[in-house]
Amino acid sequence: ELGQTLERMVQTLRDQLPATGSGGRGWVPPGTHPDPRPPDEADVVVVGGGVVGWSVAYWLKVLEGRRRRHGMRVLVVERDPMYTRASTVLSAGGIRQQFSLRENIQMSRFSASFLRNINVGGGYVGGGQFGQSSPTHCCPPISLQEHLGVPNEPPIDIQFQPSGYLFLASSQNAAALEAGVQVQRDEGVQVALLSPTQLKAKFPWINTEDVAVASYGLEDEGWFDPWSLLNAFRRKATSLGVLSCSGEVRAFVISANPMMPPAPQSARIKYVHIYMPDSLEYQPVACAIVVNAAGAWAGKLLEADGLPRALCRPPLPIQPRKRYVFSWHCPDGPGLSCPFVVDTSGAYFRRDGFARNYLGGMSPPEVSPRGPLRSFTPLFFIRLPELILFQEEEPDPSDLSVDHDYFQERVWPRLARRVPAFESLRVRSSWAGYYDYNAFDQNAVLGPHPRLENMFLAAGFSGHGLQHSPAAGRAVAELVMKGQYETLDLRRLGWDRLVDGEPLEEHGVI
Repeated sequence: ELGQTLERMVQTLRDQLPATGSGGRGWVPPGTHPDPRPPDEADVVVVGGGVVGWSVAYWLKVLEGRRRRHGMRVLVVERDPMYTRASTVLSAGGIRQQFSLRENIQMSRFSASFLRNINVGGGYVGGGQFGQSSPTHCCPPISLQEHLGVPNEPPIDIQFQPSGYLFLASSQNAAALEAGVQVQRDEGVQVALLSPTQLKAKFPWINTEDVAVASYGLEDEGWFDPWSLLNAFRRKATSLGVLSCSGEVRAFVISANPMMPPAPQSARIKYVHIYMPDSLEYQPVACAIVVNAAGAWAGKLLEADGLPRALCRPPLPIQPRKRYVFSWHCPDGPGLSCPFVVDTSGAYFRRDGFARNYLGGMSPPEVSPRGPLRSFTPLFFIRLPELILFQEEEPDPSDLSVDHDYFQERVWPRLARRVPAFESLRVRSSWAGYYDYNAFDQNAVLGPHPRLENMFLAAGFSGHGLQHSPAAGRAVAELVMKGQYETLDLRRLGWDRLVDGEPLEEHGVI
């Protein structure tokens, strides 16, 4: 574990060192264009330099093809170049196949294959841990060129730790969990159902009280280092000619459609105004396409100056939700046999390294105004039409401070009840990050905006953007370059469901 930690530190330092011979003068954050000002024009402006934004930029250049690789100018704009508040690097880093919505399962399978072949390419979606591959009906094979390795640079190591997700369900949620497992199996996912007796035999350290059934992933699940994946996308995209700059998009200049009097029903974005860091100065950038990959602030971006409110209705229901992650040490904890456990109460935890360290947390449970806090299973629950559910005690998202009482009063009792050894633990550290939470149905919004003709959306993943970034980035790039989905059919994740008021229920939001 010490050796792996030192390797990560060395790589982080390398990423932040100035170029040889520069003497440190004119140093800029890694991946940032040396010119502090953005270009005057770009074919595609990607707003948001998180893992989703860089994935979109990378796939745009891949789909452009070798012959035209330097023909399309793609610009990635990130307002936090050191990623101190970025959702990507502050996440728990998990990847799983156990979702209830087919589109999410398919994106997970694509991403698993992509990560498995991150250096060598040529794999198929699905099949085996991150060292195996096999054909499947889910989507076509990834070509040899579609990987993140950069010539003359060391191979990418995302520090993947293979381990299945273990979802626990109470008796009232058992049928829904089993139905979800059937959907997953239909999509080719290898997942097992465990009775309480089987669960206790496999994981003796778990208290199986109130557990009716559990599901356990057998392949393509685990966790990895988020920064390594973000940096791999960024390095590869930059090597393909993608530009980047530090700044914030706060305004747009549009041209309304004159064919729709008296009030325009659609418009095109002509310029984005990128404000320089710590300055009132801005640079207008002429563009043909804008990709909104602003994560938790994707909804706020559509409220920027220059966009008529009438064209942004209904509003994009994506907002920042603060989530805590706690790290603790427990000398008598589960050890190497600990998977990524999601409890019936909504709390989750996983092993962190090999020295009896763990990390975990819990999203605020939902309550109904007609009754007390209900029994909560984050993966499978039934939303009753007559009840209006809302989040209880959502943390203030204005900063990333951590409420340590939340662990003591809410998380720890649930952990200790499920794993008796956790009654004696010591908190080592904690941090907070943002979910780009889609309050409508907790699913991503992908595809074209209905009234802003040249804006595409890639946000609202509600906690699973990191693991779905390879698939979502390719999907949006296909829409931009080819006008349709080719690898995965993600049309149901488009804007139409917001207009029609028809949510896609995903019960696998942790």
